Amino acid sequence: MRTRLGFGGTITAPHHLAAEAGAEILRAGGNAVEAMVAAAAAIAVVYPHMNAIGGDGFWIVAEPGRDPVGIDACGAAAAAATRDFYRERGHVGTIPSRGPLAALTAAGTISGWAAALDVARPWGNPIPLADLLGAAVDLARDGVPVTPSQHGHTAAKLAELHDVPGFAETFLIGGAVPRAGARLANARLAATLEQLGTGGLDDFYRGDLARSIAADLAAAGSPVALADLESHRARRVTPLAADLACGRIWNMPPPTQGLASLMILAIFERLAVAEAESFDHLHGLIEATKQAFLIRDAHVTDPAHMTADPASFLAPDLLDAAAARIDRGRALPWPQSASKGDTIWMGAIDAQGRAVSFIQSIYWEFGSGIVLPESGILWQNRGISFGLTDGAPHPLRPGRKPFHTLNPAFARLKDGRTMVYGTMGGEGQPQTQAALFSRYAMFGQDLQDAISAPRWLLGRTWGAESTTLKLEDRFDPVLVRRLRDVGHAVETAPPLTDLMGHAGAVVRHATGLFEGATDPRSDGAAVAL
Repeated sequence: MRTRLGFGGTITAPHHLAAEAGAEILRAGGNAVEAMVAAAAAIAVVYPHMNAIGGDGFWIVAEPGRDPVGIDACGAAAAAATRDFYRERGHVGTIPSRGPLAALTAAGTISGWAAALDVARPWGNPIPLADLLGAAVDLARDGVPVTPSQHGHTAAKLAELHDVPGFAETFLIGGAVPRAGARLANARLAATLEQLGTGGLDDFYRGDLARSIAADLAAAGSPVALADLESHRARRVTPLAADLACGRIWNMPPPTQGLASLMILAIFERLAVAEAESFDHLHGLIEATKQAFLIRDAHVTDPAHMTADPASFLAPDLLDAAAARIDRGRALPWPQSASKGDTIWMGAIDAQGRAVSFIQSIYWEFGSGIVLPESGILWQNRGISFGLTDGAPHPLRPGRKPFHTLNPAFARLKDGRTMVYGTMGGEGQPQTQAALFSRYAMFGQDLQDAISAPRWLLGRTWGAESTTLKLEDRFDPVLVRRLRDVGHAVETAPPLTDLMGHAGAVVRHATGLFEGATDPRSDGAAVAL
């Protein structure tokens, strides 16, 4: 694959039909936010095992010459979602991972679309919402080819999802896992997206659609009620930032792990590594990841329940101390806790240089598995990250936001380049961001090469239970052996595996040149105009 080049704007997505939906809006004169809403609606149709409009989303939106704006579109735990609620239903230790009881938080992503469009409103000449959602409506109604990724995850998780209300009727064909290339439609979701296009996005929370959603969730046995939808609002937030020698990087504040993504790169820079793809490069980033994750796991949660200012962990003296704790010739014993995640990241920059870094998720593959019978909406299971026991790091409380692995990234480099980048992959998101950014911005690699190059993952994601250091088997065997020798518990993985996430990036140069890249591990595309 090659880096896509253009001068009229660029978008990247992990499915080519979503990238094309966004590119069509750019071609029609739309801005980066409008293109992203079109892509977000389309990706919810064509990649349903990774995201849905029944999930959450986070945005970073940036205009040239202005500080970026963050949008937190994370749904909170329902008012009825209490420990007593689960205890009365026979669940004392953990929340069920699938089914109605796993659907315990409001879905925020649609509110994020609305909030992002509000940010873009002063830019003028808005494209009608129905036009932004039009491609997604057509795809849902006419059907889309099942991807190999969707086929594989449907087959792998069928035993735990088959009997969840609405799953089999929506995602199986004739009661069987659809083969890759089979046509899969969702007429109910098409009608829902059409209703949102004509009635407005607020209908999801405070209109006829909200009442339909609430009734279907109640009938299934979910604790999410109409009042939970009505009280939900997306929030504009100030992204966290860190300064590097090459420029400034931004990411989302809690409840996301954006702090960890920034810390990894800021700690790694302090190691003064000179050579890309060397032992020092990989070992340094892996050990910086451990230092960042220790802070993340100890402190990051719903910001309303945090006792420390997340920006304080980006203070130079704290980052210096974290870097000093890294042994350049020995691995810190691991593992710590890890999280699954199924998510999409997409990025766009328009011809005027307005940039969007966006992520949308249902947590695990197919989320809770529940598909609402009237609207065709698949609901997330993000709330299963809450704990039901005393001393849980994220205890369940009504109205509390769950911890999120989601963290879209944005950078302004000192030479005038603007960069949006990110990935899906739960625990792997900060690690892949660090690999991509260090290769491209710190060591000068080609953008597509920086994404396609072999990657690593410390911990587990995508359902893998081991917490080893996983390396794609394209790394130099001498490097792999040295990593083992210093104490890393190395496990090899196939080349270009889903395990490493689906990354992407878009860069705009000061000259007006655009670069776009997508991950060969996905079904994606980068479209440069």
